[in-house]
Amino acid sequence: MRITELFDNGQFVVTAEVGPPKGIDASHVVEEAKEYLSGITAVNVTDNQSSVMRMGSLPACVMLKNAGLTPILQLTCRDRNRIALQSELLGAAALGIDNILCLTGDHTKMGDHPGAKPVFDLDSVSLLHTVCQLEKGVDLGGNELVGEAPKFAKGAVVSPCSDSVDAQLAKMERKVMAGAEYFQTQAVFDSEKFIQFMEKAKQFGKPVQLGVIIPKSAGMAKFMNKNVAGVHVPQEMIDALAADKERAKAGITGVEIAAKIIKECRPYCQGVHIMALGWEAKVPQLLELAGI
Repeated sequence: MRITELFDNGQFVVTAEVGPPKGIDASHVVEEAKEYLSGITAVNVTDNQSSVMRMGSLPACVMLKNAGLTPILQLTCRDRNRIALQSELLGAAALGIDNILCLTGDHTKMGDHPGAKPVFDLDSVSLLHTVCQLEKGVDLGGNELVGEAPKFAKGAVVSPCSDSVDAQLAKMERKVMAGAEYFQTQAVFDSEKFIQFMEKAKQFGKPVQLGVIIPKSAGMAKFMNKNVAGVHVPQEMIDALAADKERAKAGITGVEIAAKIIKECRPYCQGVHIMALGWEAKVPQLLELAGI
């Protein structure tokens, strides 16, 4: 099932994100997804997120699909050249994975193999173009594919709370022109900024999912402010997380903050994407509190 069909039908699409393990046993990832995420539309599978080496996104997607879930393959340009990226896309289509999210990817110096050589043969925009070429039955070298061409729901990322809104809108436009059919946003903590961005982004006519993180602590919020581009946690939220550390540790404060953001932004978006960061068990509670 391609999630673009659901957007086209006016459905509010809810997705969440999981990370493959740093090892070969993904059973706990699959079981947690079945238990806590089976009620949502689809599950994103990260691709060596933050440049930390893990099991690949594609085998984890297949495991989730075999468990009855709808996976979204995240594909970054950091670790593969255009040959390998096209090969991965053909493999995904052959295995029945038809939802993808195209990303440039974090630099290798951020991860657990800082000496690894980054590739970045393509970026997220040229990767989207590549997917469209494959869907036409032709690879980037101009060679025809054998047999049926793949077909994907093609997603991309945008940062609505970035300091440079015009730059983000320009990137969004380039991604739309390259073939993006839907967007998932970087984590949003400022509802007003998101709403203002969406007023401008609606010109592109593409569905946008609000990106939400359940903040775990004041320290985590401060870390994101310092290290994650396009993310800013307001001081009042940091104060709320710091006010009662036990409540924050239990996830109560973070879920309340995330639910409030969803409620405020829901009229302006076509879905929500939850980055649980290990707190998948809190996703059902978050959605219930948010009224979804």
